Amino acid sequence: MITARAVEAIESSDTDELLRIVDGLCSARDWDDLIELRRRCAEAVARGKQVWGVEEHIRYRLVLEAPAPIAGPVVAEGQSRFALGPLPEVAASTKTWAELASHIPPGPERDTVAAERVVRGELVDAPIPDLPTLMSWEPAYPTATYKKDKVEAPAPPFPATTDVVLPDHTEIIDDTDSLAALGDLVEPWTDQSNGRSQTAAVQGDHLAAIAALGMKRARVAGIDPGQGLAWMAWAGGSGGAHGRRRGAAAGRYLAWWAVAMLTDLEWPADPESMGNAVAGLSWHWFDDGSPETGWLLRLAISSTDLGLSWAVAATDQV
Repeated sequence: MITARAVEAIESSDTDELLRIVDGLCSARDWDDLIELRRRCAEAVARGKQVWGVEEHIRYRLVLEAPAPIAGPVVAEGQSRFALGPLPEVAASTKTWAELASHIPPGPERDTVAAERVVRGELVDAPIPDLPTLMSWEPAYPTATYKKDKVEAPAPPFPATTDVVLPDHTEIIDDTDSLAALGDLVEPWTDQSNGRSQTAAVQGDHLAAIAALGMKRARVAGIDPGQGLAWMAWAGGSGGAHGRRRGAAAGRYLAWWAVAMLTDLEWPADPESMGNAVAGLSWHWFDDGSPETGWLLRLAISSTDLGLSWAVAATDQV
C-alpha cells in the first residue's frame, strides 16, 4: 500500500524523498508497492509533476533487482533513455536466460537479452541475429556490473609496453570501410562525450600504422588475438565518460564487424571463418608513455596475407 509519505512526496515533487522510499521498497523486496509507486509517478508526470526521473529509476531498479516475472515485461517496454545502461544488459547482469525467456515476448529486447547472456557464457536456446553461441576461440569478454546508483565496466588489463622506433615514412591507403568500422567502436566517445579518435590504414606493418597516426614515439606490446578482440568489444560496449553505454552484446557484434571489414569477410560471418580471421591477424597495443587514465583504445592490427595494417587511437576523459 502506498503511504501518505509517498503521496506527499509525489505531490511536492520531492525526488530525494521518493528515492529514499524506492530504496526502502527494494530492500524489502516489496515489488507490488514499487510498481504502484511507479504508476503513480507516471500519472503525476502527466499532471506536470517533476518526478519523471523517479519513474525511470524505478523501472531500472525493477529490471535490476526484481524477479524475472516482473523484470522481463519491464525490459520489453523498450529503451530507457536515462537508465545507467541498456535494460536488456541490466536484466542479463543479474538473471539468467532460463529465468527470463518465458517473460519477454519476441522482439529486439528479447534478442538482446539472449545475446547478453551468450556473452556471459550461457547456452541460449534462441536464435540471435548475426551472432552465434560463444565460440571456443573467443575470449572472456568484459561485462558490466550494475548497482543501484552506478555501473562498473572495467577495461581489460593494460599490457606492458616497450619502446620502439617508428618509421619516418608511411604508405597510407584508402580503406574507408575498415577505418569506419574501427571508428564505430568508439562512436559514443566521440559523438556523445568529450572523446577523440584517430584511425589509419597503411601498406606495411603495425609500426607504420602507428606512425601514420602522427606519433613520433611509441611503446608497443604484442597481444594475443583474444586480447585484441576483448579490447574491441569493451570499447564497443562502452559509452565513454558521458556517452550512452551500448552493452557487451553490442560490443561483441562491433568487434566481429570490425574484423570482418579488416579481412573482407562476408557478413554475417561464418564463425569458423571469423575465428580463422581473428587468429590470422597480428595484434598490438601501443601507447606514448602518458599516464593511462580515462577511456583508452590503442590497437594496431596487421594482416600478413594482405600486407596491410590498421591503427586506432581513441581516448575520452571525465
